[in-house]
Amino acid sequence: MTEEELRNMTTCTQMFMNHVHWVQQSFNLLPNKEHYGTCINYIDRQEFREEFCKELVNTITEWIYSQTEAEKILNNFIAQGRTNLNAQAALVDLTFEKFRNKDCRELVSQGQFGELLLFNLLQSFFSAVPLLRKMPITTSGEMERYGADAIHYTFKGGKNILYLGEAKTYTSKYQFNTAFKDAIESILNTYQNHRKELGLYVYDSFINEPLTNIAIAYKNGTLKNTEIHLVSIITYCENKSFEKNSEKEIKENIINIIAERGQGVDRKLFDQIEDGLLPRLNYIVFPIWELDELISQFQKRIGK
Repeated sequence: MTEEELRNMTTCTQMFMNHVHWVQQSFNLLPNKEHYGTCINYIDRQEFREEFCKELVNTITEWIYSQTEAEKILNNFIAQGRTNLNAQAALVDLTFEKFRNKDCRELVSQGQFGELLLFNLLQSFFSAVPLLRKMPITTSGEMERYGADAIHYTFKGGKNILYLGEAKTYTSKYQFNTAFKDAIESILNTYQNHRKELGLYVYDSFINEPLTNIAIAYKNGTLKNTEIHLVSIITYCENKSFEKNSEKEIKENIINIIAERGQGVDRKLFDQIEDGLLPRLNYIVFPIWELDELISQFQKRIGK
């Protein structure tokens, strides 16, 4: 599979990413390389919070259905006598029914919020397409869910690269250290168990059809030049105040806060990571002020 073919399989994240500001730097974390510091975008002094939430929700259909699956459903709807517009509306309705097929507690919603963020950012930052979609698995009563929040794939520089992703979302005020500790432990556990979990689904419809052979080859040990990389997104409720005199100052202050939080991380956390694995870790840090209110807004938009 070529890099161009993979690019054609990525979902459209541009509208959502218009409302995400991000920079790359080390943020005083290990490994000492460029990680991602992100926040809801500002234009002038205004945070585009509603637009961020709206466009995140708009990506749910692509989180649940691959392009191939969505086209099959649309064609079936049209064959039943619907117009193209009516079929698209029916697909969106079906999508939300699947997305709501969970306990409606806030804890579940904040988990979905983080997983949906991860789905979009893995594609935007790492050009990695979804290999295995979590939502169809978690909404099926007959299937055991796999441990990773995301498994994405790309082919780059002659290498097959799998990205294992975990999302930690904490609405309690200032839980960065707790969230970061959980993120490290969770992603290491995912790394240890992902082969067994992926093996549950390589012959099921949950794998994006063009990538089935990739998944089978990896499981069977025949996928050559393969690397596993780890991505943790830490979304937490920040409470530090700062000056908001200009867009530039706001964004600089937020990035400085992320670096300050990174400086405060217990360095012993990194001792549990094997030396050879440490360079493969990637962090996406996403502070959100009044995150509990944003999760409530997210719940309302999906009709929970």
